[in-house]
Amino acid sequence: MNRLALLLLTALAPLSWGTTYLVTTELLPTGHPLFAGLLRALPAGLVAMAIGRALPRGAWWLRSLALGTLNIGAFFPLLFIAAERLPGGVAAAVAGVQPLTILGLSALLLGDRIRPVTAIAAAVGAGGVALVVLGPAAQLDALGILAALGGVTATSVGMILTKRWGRPAGVGAVAYAGWQLTAGGLVLLPLALLFEGTPPTVDGGAALGYVWLGSVGGLLAYILWFRGIQQLPVIAPGLLALLSPVVATLLGALVAGERFTTAKVVGVVLVLVALVGGQLTALRRPRRSSRVPEPALPARRL
Repeated sequence: MNRLALLLLTALAPLSWGTTYLVTTELLPTGHPLFAGLLRALPAGLVAMAIGRALPRGAWWLRSLALGTLNIGAFFPLLFIAAERLPGGVAAAVAGVQPLTILGLSALLLGDRIRPVTAIAAAVGAGGVALVVLGPAAQLDALGILAALGGVTATSVGMILTKRWGRPAGVGAVAYAGWQLTAGGLVLLPLALLFEGTPPTVDGGAALGYVWLGSVGGLLAYILWFRGIQQLPVIAPGLLALLSPVVATLLGALVAGERFTTAKVVGVVLVLVALVGGQLTALRRPRRSSRVPEPALPARRL
């Protein structure tokens, strides 16, 4: 598969995540972010592990737990908290700081050189989402913003470690995603039962929302996302995360009736310009490995 095709497939993940905010506010019962994260992660993870038929071995038990906690166990509930306390476009737009975070972390932990064009693209993207966020109808909520920033930080660290550790020999993308989704779901299980319990009622709309988030936004999205992180320069999927706020903002305006101002239009255009410019630079960059080669350790088959 050529790198452009891989990039386009990876882009499907943040495109699907952009629907999370609308689904959460319009379909899911409020006050249960841990439960929502649990249903998004654990069933999808178990299905992926059954399909992939491979269990972690050796150091990968702890690595899967660490990655699952960062990418899933911490990220999901913070994401749902932000979605409940912020308008959809605002909550997703906070993800605009992620490329800048990834640039810094990749230079620090992977030894990647920060290229000027990439840094400019990340800064322009952050400026674009700032225009989407900052407006008279933004309705900024301090806890919601902190939750969104916490989720972005957790998943940024998770992306860097995913790139650094790679994937063990003989393990496919489905099983690898299943390890992380299952680990994250198991982290969320006791927290959800202890602090929230189950919603008093789950109607048809909520059930449909949980199925969408678990299948498309969970299983399919993370299979594509983790594969893209491992095979592309890490900043490439980092910039693709800018698609999430664009989708959420457009859905917020078209479906939820959120105001779509001129500033938001300019912001979305800047995000798209930054995305295209940054990806052109990333795709021209010679492929190289940023991690220590993984020892050839076969996966344990189920």
